[in-house]
Amino acid sequence: MDRAQLPLNALRAFEASARHLNFTRAAIELCVSQGAVSHQVAQLERRLGTRLFHRLPRGLALTDDGQGLVPVLAEAFDRVGATLDRFAEGRFQHTLNIGVVGTFATGWLLERLDGFTATYPHIALSVSINNNRADLAGEALHYAIRFGDGAWHGTHTEQLVCAPMTPLCTPSVARRLRTPRDLHHEALLRSYRPDEWRAWFDLAGVPSPVLRGPIFDSSVSMVSAAMAGLGVALAPASMFMREIAAERLIQPFAVDVDTGRYWLTRLHSRKVEPAMQCFRDWLVREAMDDRTE
Repeated sequence: MDRAQLPLNALRAFEASARHLNFTRAAIELCVSQGAVSHQVAQLERRLGTRLFHRLPRGLALTDDGQGLVPVLAEAFDRVGATLDRFAEGRFQHTLNIGVVGTFATGWLLERLDGFTATYPHIALSVSINNNRADLAGEALHYAIRFGDGAWHGTHTEQLVCAPMTPLCTPSVARRLRTPRDLHHEALLRSYRPDEWRAWFDLAGVPSPVLRGPIFDSSVSMVSAAMAGLGVALAPASMFMREIAAERLIQPFAVDVDTGRYWLTRLHSRKVEPAMQCFRDWLVREAMDDRTE
């Protein structure tokens, strides 16, 4: 069948009639006469060389061929409608799927997204929050922002922000901490990366105690536990500056340890589309401005 001559009106009439199993109700939906809908469906049946409906005394019933055609058309019309919905003010709205580790999202990215939207109103970001376990292929992500050493197989990485770790706690806990050794008497909240506290104590010149504190899958939840008075978190202070400025958190020691960075990542196999390039350039500029402040 010549695509340039697809009987779109007839296909739409058939799809509406299949949902309602009634030509009259389909006609009301399409704002045409019942006779027009019936004629369009009959025309489509002649073109396809098959019956799509059984005409019953009170309504319609789909034939086997009609049942096979319905889901294909429904999906096609839904996709066309979704695509048309992505036009605004005469421009096509590109959607980028971004996966972001939660700490970076709440501590850095979200407060800056208004600036991206103002600069690129034709690009919509779909942001999913994760705990640093992003499946770029399985989740169809254009980019993922992750924490670590930047060594992920099959992945292109670009450094964004340094985020050294330091102890964070409530003011009441901080008053008990005179030296790093005093941390031996506190509950030390941990992430799933087991060596971070040991690395911090090595840098502070103090033996690491046996770690028995709770383990959290994100710095956000760990710091929330610290603010609830459950212990001392080891987390990137730069991601919790609002809480520190409000004195809900205290950094008791001027010692921090570099255990990783935040990286912008994408699959090597992913072609960099113009919308992706816009997001990458904006994000890198923001990160550079952050480092020079």
